[in-house]
Amino acid sequence: MRILFKIGITAVALWVATVLIDGIALGDQSTGRRILTLVAVAVIFGLVNAVIKPIIKTLGCAFYVVTLGLIGLVVNALLLWLTSELAESFDLPFHVTGFWPAFWGAIVVGIVGWLLHLFVPDDDDKDKDRDRRRERR
Repeated sequence: MRILFKIGITAVALWVATVLIDGIALGDQSTGRRILTLVAVAVIFGLVNAVIKPIIKTLGCAFYVVTLGLIGLVVNALLLWLTSELAESFDLPFHVTGFWPAFWGAIVVGIVGWLLHLFVPDDDDKDKDRDRRRERR
């Protein structure tokens, strides 16, 4: 069930990016199709982040240290751009026109995703709350 919340949160964050950032667009379609497109793109984005991002972080560890983590913004932008290319290969009407829209879009997706995750407690948070209740007894 938790994964569905994460996909929904990512889909909403991607939608906000399409609204705020010129250069990130959904094709002309009905509201229902837009929602399905956003959910599909959120799944692709999640898979790209789950598979490729750890590899990049491991191989580029020195760059993360030297740039104090700022290279992460570039990596996130490139992953969003890759997601756009993959979505187009699946005939999904989601397109990022270049690096800078991907850069700003990745920032928007990150911030909106973080804000929305504040409303969905982590399993770790639930475990900590349960442990605190046990300690009080």
